[in-house]
Parts: sequence; structure tokens; C-alpha cells
Amino acid sequence: KLYRPFQSLIHAKRAYRELRLLRHIQHDNVICLLNVFTPDSTLEKFETFYMVMPFVAQDLGHIMKRKQLTSKVITYLFYQILRGLKVCLHSDLKPSNLAVDENCELKILDFGLARHTETEMTGYVVTRWYRAPEVIFNWMHYTQTVDVWSAGCILAEMITGEVLFPGTDSIDQLKKILNLTGTPNSTLVQKMQSKDAQSYVRSLPVQKKKAFKEVFSGMDPNAIDLLEGMLVLDPEVRLTAKNGLSHPYLSEFHDPENEPVSPAYDDSFESLDLAVSEWKSLIHMEIMTFDPDNPRVTAT
Repeated sequence: KLYRPFQSLIHAKRAYRELRLLRHIQHDNVICLLNVFTPDSTLEKFETFYMVMPFVAQDLGHIMKRKQLTSKVITYLFYQILRGLKVCLHSDLKPSNLAVDENCELKILDFGLARHTETEMTGYVVTRWYRAPEVIFNWMHYTQTVDVWSAGCILAEMITGEVLFPGTDSIDQLKKILNLTGTPNSTLVQKMQSKDAQSYVRSLPVQKKKAFKEVFSGMDPNAIDLLEGMLVLDPEVRLTAKNGLSHPYLSEFHDPENEPVSPAYDDSFESLDLAVSEWKSLIHMEIMTFDPDNPRVTAT
């Protein structure tokens, strides 16, 4: 059940976004939509709706708190994370949004904050500890590599058992990140669209990047190399999910013939300036036209 989906414009648009994305993405590593329905008999009475998805017994966050994962399990789980990220931009990736069943099969959950690539986004999308630096710097445009940063934080946490960047607030978060990566170079600063962000970063004391091999000493060298490619300040230089899948760390599971891409997704609704009642009408239409046997066929 979606909690008060029409209490505000933001909630209504998020509800529509999640419904559209779940209808569109049919992928082994993304939660699927089995059905969607409302008990309300008419559009005028429409206030509640339910999205039916497979039962999820536990998430990665709970699993990591209970036990240390084996190297093979970590590699397999991480492979599935990147395989799912290849088909979507999530923008709120964290352990609690990753469902894991008893067979170590993983699915990405909760797309209420997801946006399509190249769409403007808020600086408060990703839970702080897993937040990419470009979100903290409040750039207005970012790409799917925002999730790759979050995935890198999750991989490090799975291996070490500790949160990589446990910031107490946004400033502390940035401080912890730069303590590892070093301060941004002038090329990256120039890419920042916010003048305030540029000024703030230029005011920071210069720090050099730490040697990942020393920070993560004792870790599988391939895992260290992959982390170094994902935890890059510049999102344009950072590895993509697709590139990450072909990294030697994941060679045991990598199969380019079985790592599908997502079909074209119509996100033109993101630019619509609609009232809550209009979003409600669009959601109602999606529900009324939903076919469990063919979920991608959307209302027109």
C-alpha cells in the first residue's frame, strides 16, 4: 500500500514515477510489479492503491548486521547489483533497498525517488552515507554513475563490515569522502554548475588521494581496483555499471549474453507541471489499464 500517495504534489508524482518504472523494467535484479489495484470504485473516490510485488523476507542491510558474508557471496551479490543498475537509474541506492532471498538472489527495491538520466535532481536524494559527491556538491544534472558511487560504498561495507563514509551531516560526509579521494582538481571544479559549490570546494584545504591498497589492505586486489574505479569524484570518469560488470573482480559471473539492457523508456512526464488531481487521474488510468500478463503496455 502506498502511504498517502496524494498528500502533496511531490508524493503524487513520486507515486506515478514508481508505478511507471515498475511497469517498464522487467529484469531479474529489479523488483517486479505483479499487479496494481485500488479498492476505490471511482476516480472521484480514488485515494488509495496497492502495488503487488513478490514477498521480500530480508534486505542486505539486515543481513550485513547479522553476519559476515563470504567472499563468493559478496561477489555474487555485487554482480547482481551492477546487473540491475545497468537498466535503471535509482538515485537512492542503499543496503535497505536491496532485497536478498535465501538463494542469494538480489533485487533492487523502492523506485519512488528514481529519475531518468539527464533529469534535474535534488541534493537530498540519496541517504547520506551512500551519497555520491556530486549530490553533496548539489550539481543539478547527474547520470547513472551516481548509483555506481553508492554501489562502491556498499561493496566496501560488505567486505569490511563497516560503513565506508559514516558522516554525521553533509559537511562531515564530504570531509570523510575527501579524506580518501583527495580534494577535487580544477577540471572537476569547473564542471560544477553551482558557483557556491565551486567557491566552497576551492576554500577547502588541499588533500591528496590516499592509496587504496593501503586503506583497504588485505582486501582482494581486484576488489580494490574495482572500488578505485567506482569511488571517483568526477562522475564522468567514474566506472559505469556496464563497465563494472566486465571487471576482473566479477569474471566468475560476468556473462555479456545474459546482461540485458532496458528498452527505451518514455520519461516525458517528468517535465509535466500538473496538479495533484491530474497526477491522480494519470495513476488511476495506469491502474485501470494494467495487464499482469503484459505490464509494459501502459495507458496512452
